[in-house]
Amino acid sequence: MMRLPIQRYAIFWHLFNSLKEFFRKKIIIVSHTLHKLGRGHRDKLQQFITITGASEKVALQALKASDWHLEGAFDFFYSQPQLRNLTDSRHLEELFNRYKDKYVDMIYADGITLLCNDIQVDPQDIVMLVLSWHMKAGTMCEFSKKEFIEGLQSLGIDSLEKFREKIPYMRSELKDEQKFREIYNFAFGWAKEKGQKSLALDTAIGMWQLLFAEKQWPLVDHWCQFLQARHNKAISKDTWSQLLEFAKTVSSNLTDYDAEGAWPYLIDEFVDYLNENGVTQHGQ
Repeated sequence: MMRLPIQRYAIFWHLFNSLKEFFRKKIIIVSHTLHKLGRGHRDKLQQFITITGASEKVALQALKASDWHLEGAFDFFYSQPQLRNLTDSRHLEELFNRYKDKYVDMIYADGITLLCNDIQVDPQDIVMLVLSWHMKAGTMCEFSKKEFIEGLQSLGIDSLEKFREKIPYMRSELKDEQKFREIYNFAFGWAKEKGQKSLALDTAIGMWQLLFAEKQWPLVDHWCQFLQARHNKAISKDTWSQLLEFAKTVSSNLTDYDAEGAWPYLIDEFVDYLNENGVTQHGQ
């Protein structure tokens, strides 16, 4: 009867030594791999780890899968839930409770201001729009508990440190054409008043100035001046969507503008406004 504990001890000791040897070999393999990497690859590896918080093994896997292109590695990493660091639901609850309203399970403007202070971001920084897009937020300056927690889970965030580490990645997403389009289209519904079909003009102008500061559309100031001088009404979803197409496909001198194209009337009027004011040489 006395031999059973000894047998168990021997089994556990053998298991412990086997695991120790397994991890020792893993460390040797990773160290050998890192030693073989060139300086450029090591720099990318370190940059990837700094931004994502991933382990060296996961970072190597993502970078190799994208042929060592950082943007592709980020996309690969964030599209593979099993690769991301698991978030701690208790920490997410703590974060939400820090910013939520006293009386309801919602984060409002005061809570968002506190969050921005904590992650060292200006509340008017475009990265807050990108964050809201990740959260699928229904309204500007509001996060429901579901939006906040599920959005942070999708980003692999469960602490303020991870939050700050993800900011460069969220900012980099604006450089991706497809993601920029998604964020741009998301912004219309996010920024408009609840129950309204159109976007208030002042709000639309502010959003365009914010978004096109990233894409550097040369005519954005003229567009905003035109709206204030000639339109002075709310902006429809069709106008909002088509303006991005106009900015992407028509050059700033309008030489490739097709007057017979299916542009909203407001964009056609904008072209007339530019020509009347000598902003372009279109038609000469």
